[in-house]
Amino acid sequence: MSLTDTGANASVSVDKGAFRSGPAGLSLFGRRLWARLSAVLLGLSFPAALLALWWVGAARGWLPPQILPSPALVWQTFTELWADGSLAEHTAVSIRRVAVGFAAGTGLGLVFGALCGLFPGFRAYAYPPVQAIARVNVLAWMPLLALFVGIDEPLKYVVIAWSASIPVIIGTVRGIAETPERLNELGEVFGFRPQDRLRLIVLPSALPSIFTGLREGLANAWQTLVLAELFASFEGLGYLMTWGRQLFQLDLVLISMVVVSLLGLSLDTVLKWLERRAQPWNAGGRNG
Repeated sequence: MSLTDTGANASVSVDKGAFRSGPAGLSLFGRRLWARLSAVLLGLSFPAALLALWWVGAARGWLPPQILPSPALVWQTFTELWADGSLAEHTAVSIRRVAVGFAAGTGLGLVFGALCGLFPGFRAYAYPPVQAIARVNVLAWMPLLALFVGIDEPLKYVVIAWSASIPVIIGTVRGIAETPERLNELGEVFGFRPQDRLRLIVLPSALPSIFTGLREGLANAWQTLVLAELFASFEGLGYLMTWGRQLFQLDLVLISMVVVSLLGLSLDTVLKWLERRAQPWNAGGRNG
């Protein structure tokens, strides 16, 4: 290989490295900021393309306005709903339902999952029914649950808690039961007491699986909320979707969908942040 070829290869290598790390001369903080900004822009590229396609399709009349309302109409409806306070009212009702249901489901899931994970005998007895119930969508249980709790607010809280608890239980059980045996042996070597083993070995090992269950439970809670509000409700974002569909005002449906999506994404981001805070030793190896 000639000296010229070597120099050319080195130049290409440097250029590739500069591309990955951002513009030349940036500090470590600047490179991290550049990486985050690039990830955000890349994530927004697809929604932006869909918005552009929607705008062009509405302007050229590819579909009737009753099926594909224009972005301008959707924005006008959004501003009207925001100005009269109805959107905030429906959103607050849905957030309250998700908060109560998710909190109850998470508490139940963590306690039940911890018992199943820590005590094999209890797991052999109680965990198989949970796995069977998880195979049936919670909406299939709604007619039966309505006989016991009615069709008012308690039904919505119960079905949201139910759907949120299943992934939390499964994630907690897996995280605790699948603690690496070598770590347990290390605890025995150091003479850890049961509470020390739980605090220093089991919990740190189970946290990734537990947080995965929490995030899946939160997603289930929002999905179940919308369907529960479609079932029997006169307020909430799910009801707003139903009202818009019945009136053939798809702008209401689209607005409700966007609000639910943004709320769910925001809360999922909060859970990601909490996960990183709870696992500082693993923050460098996670990209969120």
